[in-house]
Amino acid sequence: MALTLYVDTARWRAHQQQVADQFPGLVPVCKGNGYGFGHERLADEATRLRSDMLAVGTTYEAARIKDFFGGDILVLTPYRLGEEPVPLPDRAIRSVSSVEGVRGLVGARVVIEVMSSMRRHGVAEEDLGKLHTAIDDVRLEGFAIHLPLDRTDGSDAVEEVFAWMERLRAARLPLHTMFVSHLKATEQAALQQQFPQTRFRARIGTRMWLGDHDATEYRGAVLDVTRIAKGERYGYRQEKAADNGHLVVVAGGTSHGVGLEAPKALHGLMPRAKGVARAGLATVNRNLSPFVWAGKQRWFAEPPHMQVSILFLPGDVAPPAVGDELVAHLRHTTTQFDRIVDRQAS
Repeated sequence: MALTLYVDTARWRAHQQQVADQFPGLVPVCKGNGYGFGHERLADEATRLRSDMLAVGTTYEAARIKDFFGGDILVLTPYRLGEEPVPLPDRAIRSVSSVEGVRGLVGARVVIEVMSSMRRHGVAEEDLGKLHTAIDDVRLEGFAIHLPLDRTDGSDAVEEVFAWMERLRAARLPLHTMFVSHLKATEQAALQQQFPQTRFRARIGTRMWLGDHDATEYRGAVLDVTRIAKGERYGYRQEKAADNGHLVVVAGGTSHGVGLEAPKALHGLMPRAKGVARAGLATVNRNLSPFVWAGKQRWFAEPPHMQVSILFLPGDVAPPAVGDELVAHLRHTTTQFDRIVDRQAS
């Protein structure tokens, strides 16, 4: 009995190919938990797509994935002076976001990140002049810019990249390759037309692996179903049942990521109102689970356990049987499955 990730493999791979066709030179990204699929699986998919480069989040991820992917490995987290050394092959490429970082990687292959409107990290415009001597001691693979997802100020992504390209050109720095993130295919094409001598390479993870929501589905197996009467106590905290119904024990707990949720940016009155309502219910121990039965998401009977969750079904809802599977609306990037099942083979 498990929390299972089902994959419509043919559909999933068709979407991957569609994205790859839209972004020539695409660099697939495999970081964190491998977007719910795991590093080894995504390394295999990148190899199947004949990708010459795979991007990962950290040096530790690079050390793990090097045995599963034979091409270049781009580490997205910038190098920091004094960081713990992790043995990596020569096909590993380090991102750098400071002049000092470039100087600390003599002989290494590097991609230099510039400071975008994200304001996360990157070389500032006033430091471009200092890069001239620094890049002589490294093998420069190109520059990179990481762009925001939303532009609530009405600014334009193409204009931001264009401005940085002009700054780099004015500083007489090599522009053979520019790695970009969070551009539309039409935006990348427009930049490629404006700068034909530069190769633009999109680093894409979420859109690549999770862009077709109907290609994947999580399901938790039902382990036990117990009838409970109003007033009876249950669970670790021995709460009283508010009404007659059933307790449904389903595979999937905190170790899988069930009950864990990344904070969301809320825009508009309605999303904020719903957020306030959810917070209010949580104060009286009413938390909606990700598990669906009879067309509705069902309430947790109590906070999820390490490997299972207990749901409460009201008495007027026919319960599932042991062995049934409940669809679970889970975030891929915070979920660890017990097993993965390919529904089709391509």
